[in-house]
Amino acid sequence: MKAIILARVSTEDQMQEGYSIPAQLQRAREYCQKKGLIIQSEHPFDESSTKDQRKKFELVVDEIRKAKEVVALVVETVDRLQRSFKESVMLDELRKQGKLEIHFLRENLVIHKDSNSSEIQRWDLAVFVAKSYVLQLSDNVKRSFDIKRRSGEITSNPPIGYQGVYDTAGKRIDVIPNPDTAHYIQKMFELYATGQHSTLTLMKEMVKLGLRSKLGKKLSLSMIDKILNDTFYYGVAYSRTKKIYWDHKYKPIITKELFDRGQKIRQSWNKKPFKYASKPYIFRGLVRCKKCGCSMSPETAKGKFVYYSCTNARKDLCDTKVYVPEKAFLEPIYGVLRAFQGIPQERIDKVVEGLKQSTEAKTLYNRNSIEALDKEYALVQVKIDKIMDLLIDSSITKVDYDKKLKELKEKQYDLNIQKEEHTKADENYYITASTVFNLAKNALKLFESSEIAEKRSILNYLLQNCVANGKKLEFSLRSPFNEILNTSQMITKLRG
Repeated sequence: MKAIILARVSTEDQMQEGYSIPAQLQRAREYCQKKGLIIQSEHPFDESSTKDQRKKFELVVDEIRKAKEVVALVVETVDRLQRSFKESVMLDELRKQGKLEIHFLRENLVIHKDSNSSEIQRWDLAVFVAKSYVLQLSDNVKRSFDIKRRSGEITSNPPIGYQGVYDTAGKRIDVIPNPDTAHYIQKMFELYATGQHSTLTLMKEMVKLGLRSKLGKKLSLSMIDKILNDTFYYGVAYSRTKKIYWDHKYKPIITKELFDRGQKIRQSWNKKPFKYASKPYIFRGLVRCKKCGCSMSPETAKGKFVYYSCTNARKDLCDTKVYVPEKAFLEPIYGVLRAFQGIPQERIDKVVEGLKQSTEAKTLYNRNSIEALDKEYALVQVKIDKIMDLLIDSSITKVDYDKKLKELKEKQYDLNIQKEEHTKADENYYITASTVFNLAKNALKLFESSEIAEKRSILNYLLQNCVANGKKLEFSLRSPFNEILNTSQMITKLRG
């Protein structure tokens, strides 16, 4: 009778336990020689039996099916051959057809066409034990993954921009930002947060800068999209199989604030009825029609004159098409920038010096901010405890619980970041005041000397709620520039 030898290991530990493939093959060969079996083929492999598709195992079954006479399948032990009853059905069918004998060496068991019920029962019991092992192994893996998550570790490969740190045995012991690519990831988020890029232009820019995938290929649009949506970069890992989030322990590449700014940009793209234009315009996407709320779309006339008009995307809300020259929108902007210039340097120095001398102001600034953040954090924790009670009482589903928990945990994460920034704010309190005042004072010079893309960034930084009321641009200044403008106007009145 011809024989097929099958030898398999599924873990590295089994290599050290006398189950190594060479050891299995040697014992099987000696058995065949002793029983007078002619070895037709040998199939050594280290494929895990817990996988759904055991291709190499299926090759063995195909070889048995094609054989013209009965074949002896020689294997070390039952759990080297199978760990599920799904395989038993397949093998038992071949046995009943008289095409297969199975020789289990360690069990000293031979299963063939004429095997009695006791022998079949021994086989089934061995499969049952092997199946129990697989289930136990699965439970252990799940528990191990849960422990890792609670420790802030990840159970999969880190995303582009990070790299694993391994010990001498090849076990991953840490994950750190990749010095060759992390700065590209940070740059990508910073560029996108300006509002100047679509995913297409961002992809082209990153390719130009030299960012490549882990395989060395140029990034695709889907890869750009995946990166911009990945919370891992600011400190929160996500399991797609479990659909859960948790705070990881590795160093973030970006802040959550930068990530959130990018998310707002992404949401606004879906609302903008205009397409990204290759030629830049100062107010593109910044101004909406006051009457209908639609975007004001730019166009160039005679190759040099820029006009803006309502896209009327909501149809028939704007009766007539009004074309507004870009110069008309710029007039009030220059008015504000010139007003900022009215703040004398000695006034800026005096304000900053006053802040430095005012310990009470500094202390109050920090204490009030931190107390408010602690209070808000505690309120969020109360909400987390409440939804846990609701889950225990089955008042909400696990899906609703996970969704709300993610939202509340992200809120706490954001509050912790804010608290950390306030804790470090002693010198920043003075430095920020000086920087902001000087930025406002020099804003006109910066604006006039900038390219269009930079002009847009400056306006994004200064302005909010920009609307076109006919041919007039209306807007409000972001804090603290609104207060600086009030200071400048007060100084002008005093001088007058």
